[in-house]
Amino acid sequence: MSNGFEIERKRLTVSELTRIIKKLVEESIPVVTIEGEISNYTHHASGHRYFTLKDETSQIRCVMFKWQADRLDFVPEEGMKVEAVGNVTIYERGGQYQLSVLRLMPLGRGDLLARLEELKRKLAAEGLFERKRPIPLYPSSVGVVTSPTGAAVRDIITVLRRRAPHVRIILRPALVQGEGAAADIVRGIRDLNDHGDVDVMIVGRGGGSIEDLWCFNEEVVVRAIAGSRIPVVSAVGHEIDFTLADLAADVRAPTPSAAAEIVVRDSSELKLEIRSCLVRLRQGMLSKVDEMTARVDRVRKGLSPARFLEGIAMRGQEVDELAIRMKGALVLALSRRETVLERLKGTLIAMNPRRVLDRGFSIAYRRRDSRIITDSAMVSGGDGITVEVAKGKFGATVNE
Repeated sequence: MSNGFEIERKRLTVSELTRIIKKLVEESIPVVTIEGEISNYTHHASGHRYFTLKDETSQIRCVMFKWQADRLDFVPEEGMKVEAVGNVTIYERGGQYQLSVLRLMPLGRGDLLARLEELKRKLAAEGLFERKRPIPLYPSSVGVVTSPTGAAVRDIITVLRRRAPHVRIILRPALVQGEGAAADIVRGIRDLNDHGDVDVMIVGRGGGSIEDLWCFNEEVVVRAIAGSRIPVVSAVGHEIDFTLADLAADVRAPTPSAAAEIVVRDSSELKLEIRSCLVRLRQGMLSKVDEMTARVDRVRKGLSPARFLEGIAMRGQEVDELAIRMKGALVLALSRRETVLERLKGTLIAMNPRRVLDRGFSIAYRRRDSRIITDSAMVSGGDGITVEVAKGKFGATVNE
């Protein structure tokens, strides 16, 4: 035979012929790169992935074994166009040829990553990733630029409310995916900078593919974060996700929940810290008094009665002065802590919606789902609403 195999003129079993074909195919066809559309995608319990790649006229069965598939950074979907790199093999049991996939990427992913690296080098050369502003220890207001729906904003608000109920949350809703998202994020960052009452800002969204998160790699977004007057915490995706926004931000949080934990301290931890300071002050004062008393005793033993009395008087004066100074320090420390607590108390009182109602304001709810009406577009003519005032509620109907 011209192919180099000497096959005797004898009967072959199906398995023997299949093995001959398998060897011919696998030795003669090198690693190939093909593109096509995914169909019949199956993620088997074993971890292996089975699917078909097809174009307008042909198709080929594909298998991606678990140890290769575990490195995928996206979820293959039915109809997705991809680029596959692999070996052509023969599956002996089925007698069918297939592609054993070594690497799989959405079509165009390679170009996308190349663009990302080029932009990263350009911005790094400008020093855009070097400036890091400190996050304030005790912010009174936190700005958030993210989608108003979804798990990310709920997680951020839940953590902020739990750890620091007194902190004011200023949500600037923004598109975080698709056309127009980058420009909207930039506007959101600028709006919070112009607000005048934001101490720190969280910018981000929940997880997704590199395409979903791409707006946070856009140059305009990266420059807006780097140029923000307000310190920015980046909270884009999950811990494994990474964008240029993370490099430009002052702090990168692995998740939106973690970002909320970074920007505010737990109020219960603050109270414990204040108590600990008071305990240390008291112990320090008592320790100093004991030290001075011991010194007086040592001096007394080496003095004559006259000098003893004089020494006692002088040491007593020193003790009195130290006691006054320690008392003053203790009072000052307590006063500072009380000032902090009073400010927090005042903030909590000011945030109480009931205080707003007492000043003549009211809260309107849609009667059909009890949602608070924040936009006139939420109701139409003829809709029933409930209005809550400082003392009681009453029903009403929208005329126009």
